[in-house]
Amino acid sequence: MIETKFAIHIHTNYSDGNASHHDLAKIASQAGLDGIITTDHNIWVEGIEGYYGEGKKKTMVLVGEEIHDRTLEPPGNHMLVVNAQKEMLPFSQEPQRLIDQINRSGGLSFIAHPVEDALEMFGEKDFSWRNWDIEQFTGIELWNQLSEFKSVTTDLFSAAINAVFPKRMSLGPLDRTLALWDELISTRGKPVVAVGGVDAHRLIKGFGLIKIKLYPYLHHFRSVTTHILLPTPLTGKFIDDRNKVIDALRKGHCFVAYDLPSPTEGFLFSAHNNDGTFIMGDQIRMTGGLTLQIRLPHREQCRLLKDGKAIKEWSDRDVCTYTTTEPGVYRVEVLIPYKGKMRGWIFSNPIYAWR
Repeated sequence: MIETKFAIHIHTNYSDGNASHHDLAKIASQAGLDGIITTDHNIWVEGIEGYYGEGKKKTMVLVGEEIHDRTLEPPGNHMLVVNAQKEMLPFSQEPQRLIDQINRSGGLSFIAHPVEDALEMFGEKDFSWRNWDIEQFTGIELWNQLSEFKSVTTDLFSAAINAVFPKRMSLGPLDRTLALWDELISTRGKPVVAVGGVDAHRLIKGFGLIKIKLYPYLHHFRSVTTHILLPTPLTGKFIDDRNKVIDALRKGHCFVAYDLPSPTEGFLFSAHNNDGTFIMGDQIRMTGGLTLQIRLPHREQCRLLKDGKAIKEWSDRDVCTYTTTEPGVYRVEVLIPYKGKMRGWIFSNPIYAWR
């Protein structure tokens, strides 16, 4: 498998960001990304997608949209739309109809910051997803880095620390979001793909004559990423490569990573039985024994979960194996020490072993 690294959920100067697509491609290249997916609020920017840069430093730019219902108070039901190739705003007030239209267009739908907290001291409201009477959506945003700020900030002092020292802020997906995801993947009987989102805006705050850039794009792009596994290398032919990336995302052939403490390249969660070898996102018919294998970039605290519950932990291996005959939804979490705290490092998509 070929591993690529993308930043997802990015706002440009077409909505409430502060950079052009061209600028963002340059920053993504500096961060070592293969590509980015922009998602401006309630606007799909046509004619921008493509490769930016030259030679081996070309960066793929995919243009999506973050749809939300502006008739709600606060405006809610935020959904990341990828690859629909047309404007989806007219369907924002009917989540199921929106999902149906995205699917008909060959797009992907990810529920943005499905669980979020308000931050009243700054007038920030709770933009959690509200309508769960839906089906056939692609997945959820498991980790939203900017939303995390609202959850870990408890007072003005912690707000200042989290803003000025962003490397000390991120701990991992919210426990409530992980629990929600486990419920969705364990009870719905169908995959729910997890991606990581930076929700990048490059916020600029003024204090008199001094202006401070909070959470710059470069910081976001070096931290929470989605690593997408492709069957063959990118060729430089944009349409073919875009289709390859979209297909892998649709299948859940990806994992959510926090690359700031240490690079996560090389991680792989796979399963092996008499029918062959499978990777995260795959669905397997459980007819006998199954060997699950986890390959880590280096030894860190790793745990294997089945149906949302930890069933095995390792701390001294970079290759971990587990054999089972039980059907279930298996996924992996890896933690890493960084800046004096244990932090989320890698969150795999599941391998689905159905009876």
